[in-house]
Amino acid sequence: MELGSTDMSSFMTDFLQKCGGFAVVDGGFATELERHGANLNDPLWSAKCLVTSPHLVRRVHLDYLDAGANIILTASYQATIQGFEAKGLSTEEAEGLLRKSVEIACEARQIYYDRCTKDSCDHIENGGTSRRPVLVAASVGSYGAYLADGSEYSGDYGDAVTVETLKDFHRRRLQILAQSGADLIAFETIPNKMEAKAYAELLEEEGINIPAWFSFTCKDGVNVVSGDSILECASVADSCKQVVAVGINCTAPRFIHGLILSVRKVTSKPVIIYPNSGETYDAVLKQWVESTGVRDEDFVSSIGKWLDAGASLFGGCCRTTPDTIKAISRVLSNKNTTLKV
Repeated sequence: MELGSTDMSSFMTDFLQKCGGFAVVDGGFATELERHGANLNDPLWSAKCLVTSPHLVRRVHLDYLDAGANIILTASYQATIQGFEAKGLSTEEAEGLLRKSVEIACEARQIYYDRCTKDSCDHIENGGTSRRPVLVAASVGSYGAYLADGSEYSGDYGDAVTVETLKDFHRRRLQILAQSGADLIAFETIPNKMEAKAYAELLEEEGINIPAWFSFTCKDGVNVVSGDSILECASVADSCKQVVAVGINCTAPRFIHGLILSVRKVTSKPVIIYPNSGETYDAVLKQWVESTGVRDEDFVSSIGKWLDAGASLFGGCCRTTPDTIKAISRVLSNKNTTLKV
């Protein structure tokens, strides 16, 4: 997506303006890969498909673009150089797969634009029509995601892990993704304040020149999963000049409203929310189990309330589908029409 020569501080607000005031993010990736036949019982999780079935990765991106997404996230959440090397790949091959995750998403965007009809993807702007804006966000999962032991859902890395440990772990992956052609970096499912600090310091130290968002995973309405305050975590994001949006993902929908209000207390940057289905991940069984999950229609019925609370980017995380995103897109489109009237 070419946004012109805007500086970092206005990147997201300019993009949101092009989208009509609010934007749609894609939904659960692994769920869709499995629905298309992928076996993700592997420490690499969805990143495994970058090696075995990149055509499925492209297909899922296209499913979400067809559903109305303005932002698609790459299949690099669990793609780390260390993780690929543990599977026997060379450092060069691992770095190539990180770049490939962005290339596939960019290809999907181009395929979508090429085949788009006026009715399905153009939108009215100043009396004329234009392509629906689409950004490619390079996904960066937490250190816990690499460990694949469930610690991404607890934020407990043990006393031996420090900010410096995390910076050393993420540094090379961030360097590669920042130069891969992605429009921005999505630091997702951040489980504790320490990892947010590590990301913020890395962005500054490495002179990363593309925007980023920080999205935290929370256990209730006031704390991230580690127990750190969402106010403190969001403040770390707010203080980082490269961060253009702050928010919440992989969190039960029932907590989102309060979390938006909390984030808004410490930042004026756009707020992004993409909760999960409401189910809970069992790290022992390595599967999602029923808790207080919500149906798509119930999930979507909250969008208006979340919009009123101050969020401006909306999507879904684990166990959400293109149908969820299509419904969100419809609600926001209707809201946009109402506001214009």
